[in-house]
Amino acid sequence: MEFTRNPRSNLTKATLKLMQRLILLLVTLLGLAVLNVSGGQAGPAPAAGDHAVIQRRRLVLVRPPEIVKRFPHKKQAVVNYPVVSGLNPAVLRRVRTLFDFKNIFDYSLREYREDAWLSEFDYVVNHNANHLLDITFSQSGSGAYPDQHSKHFLIDLRSGKLLKAADVFVAEKMPELIAKVDLKLRAELKGILEELRTSNSDAEDLKMASEAQEPLSYTSEDLDSFSVNKKGITFLYDAGYPHAIQAFAPNGRYFFTYAELKPFIKPDGPLGQFIQ
Repeated sequence: MEFTRNPRSNLTKATLKLMQRLILLLVTLLGLAVLNVSGGQAGPAPAAGDHAVIQRRRLVLVRPPEIVKRFPHKKQAVVNYPVVSGLNPAVLRRVRTLFDFKNIFDYSLREYREDAWLSEFDYVVNHNANHLLDITFSQSGSGAYPDQHSKHFLIDLRSGKLLKAADVFVAEKMPELIAKVDLKLRAELKGILEELRTSNSDAEDLKMASEAQEPLSYTSEDLDSFSVNKKGITFLYDAGYPHAIQAFAPNGRYFFTYAELKPFIKPDGPLGQFIQ
C-alpha cells in the first residue's frame, strides 16, 4: 500500500521549528538586556540582609475566668510584636530566637496571659539599615503600683548576633570613652539636684535624690548598652532606682555623633561604615 505525505504536516513542523528559533532568540535578547553594558557582565545583585523585613502583629491576650474574677479590670492585655523575615535562614533563626518572649522579659505569652500584671507589650524600631537592627521592647503593667520596663537589642544582620562594646570600639580607647559618657551622666545628675533646689522641693526629697546619686557612675559594664542610628550612638544607662524614688532617676540617654566618636570606633567593625 502506498502512503501519500500530508503537506499540512510538513507545514506544521516547519512552523514549530520557526517558533522555537524565535523563542531562543527572545531569551537571548532578554539575557543581554540585563548585562552591564560597560563591562559585559551582569550587574551586582542587591546586598542581602542589609535590613530586616518587619511586620507588626497585634495580639489580644484574654485572661482566664479565675484571673478576671480577682482582677475584673484586667480582662485583657495587648501585645504588639515584630514578625521578622527577609534575612538568610541562619541569621533569621538567630534573630527569631533572640526575640522569643522568654528572652526579652523572661515571660512567655502563656505566662503573660495567666498573670494579671501586664497591660501592654510593645516595641520600637530605632534603626533597620546598614546591616544593623536596633530595637527596643517595652512592657507596662501594674501590681502594687504601675511599672514599666524596657529591653534593648542591637543586632548585626550579617551574623544575627548581639553587638557588644568589644565588637565596635577600640579596646585601648575604652577607658577614655567611658570617662566621656560619665561626664554626661554627672552633668545630668547635677541638673536634677539643681532643679530640685530651684523648685523649692521638700528638703527630704533633695536629701533622698542626693544620697541616691552617690553610688552612681558609668562603668565598663554599662558600655555594652548602646543604641545606633544614622546620626550617632546613644549610650544607655539604668540607675536602678526603686519605684519610690524613680522621679529622681536620670534619663540615662547620652548621645554622641559619629564625628565625635571617630577615634573610638573600630574602622573595620560594624560601625566603621559611619566614619569613612
